[in-house]
Amino acid sequence: MKFICPLIVVADMPRARHFYEQVLNQTMKYDFGENVTYQGDFAIHQQSHFSRLIDEKPMVAPSNSFELYFEEDDLLPLIDKLKAYGVEFVHELREQPWRQRVVRFYDPDHNMIEIGESMEYLCFRLYKEGASVEELAQISNMPVSFVNAAIAQFINQEL
Repeated sequence: MKFICPLIVVADMPRARHFYEQVLNQTMKYDFGENVTYQGDFAIHQQSHFSRLIDEKPMVAPSNSFELYFEEDDLLPLIDKLKAYGVEFVHELREQPWRQRVVRFYDPDHNMIEIGESMEYLCFRLYKEGASVEELAQISNMPVSFVNAAIAQFINQEL
C-alpha cells in the first residue's frame, strides 16, 4: 500500500483555490474540476461532490484534530498577509517547546493550517542567537550532523 496525499473538503472551490494559490502561494499540480492537487501532494475536494461519494454522511468543521502543515522561514510578512486576508487564527506566532516558531489558523472552510519555520532555519536562528551546536542538537532533537548542515546552508545563503 502506498500513501498518496491528505485531502480536505471545501465548500467553495474558487474561494479555496484563491486562498491556497494566492494567499499561501501553493502551485496546482492537477486540476480535476471538483478535486485539485497541489505540489507537495495535498488536495482540496468540492464538498458537494465529495458528499455524494460518501453517501451524504455529515461533515463537521472546524476540526482541531487534523491540520495541513507548511514551512516558511520568513514568517512575519506571511502573518501580515494572513491578517490582511482576515484569517481566523487558532493562535498567532509562538514557539513550540523545541523552540520552532509556528502560527496556526483556519482556511476559509475551517480546516486548520500550521505554518512553521523549518528545523534547518530554527537551528540557524538559534545559532545566530548564541546557541552552540551541541545545545541546538539537544533543543531540536536533531543529530549534530543535521545542525551543522543547517547552519552551513544558511550561512552560505547569507554570503
